[in-house]
Amino acid sequence: MRLVKSAVRLEKVSKSFKKEKVLKNISHSFEQGKIHGIMGFNGSGKTVMFKCICGFLKPDKGAVYVQDRRIGRDIDFPESVGMIIESPGFLPHLSGYANLKRLADIRKKIGEEEIREAMAQVGLDPFSKKKTGQYSLGMRERLGIAQAIMEDPALLVLDEPFNGLDKRGAEEVCCLLDGLRKRERTILVAAHNMLEIEYLCDTVCEMDAGVLTQVK
Repeated sequence: MRLVKSAVRLEKVSKSFKKEKVLKNISHSFEQGKIHGIMGFNGSGKTVMFKCICGFLKPDKGAVYVQDRRIGRDIDFPESVGMIIESPGFLPHLSGYANLKRLADIRKKIGEEEIREAMAQVGLDPFSKKKTGQYSLGMRERLGIAQAIMEDPALLVLDEPFNGLDKRGAEEVCCLLDGLRKRERTILVAAHNMLEIEYLCDTVCEMDAGVLTQVK
């Protein structure tokens, strides 16, 4: 029998802002090496859950574990995570490559080759001098995905990564994520489009008014 290992585990997680309860007693495990889809309308709690997983928000109650380490107690942030949460923000006066180089210099885990490879994987020219302030919405989304994958993290947390992408762009991102899954990376992806979620994901959950329910 195959041993199932959780990459992310939430135990009775609740989060409120003033009187509004955004997450309601969520308990769920996301298996390692799979793509997990989360469906839900804006305001359903998806982004807040992702922020708790990444250590940006602390739950009022409950616990979040990533690779069996409790966020906020054992570690402040997951050790190997790439993310897009809300709209990717970049310095508009710099090229895509220059933006990613500045981010890569923070941790110094990768060099120029890995940055350029990540940009090429999402269909961007790493040698282009075009400033990100001139990027289309789809190009910014691609650059955000390149930023998330460039350090080859064990966990990807992607909040609406298909925003602004045309059909071809969405297909390319699906192929990229499928390749990462084959390399045992764990991916959490929130999206509105049921077609992409159904095609791509091993499991699907629905988030509605702060309640997470697995539907696939």
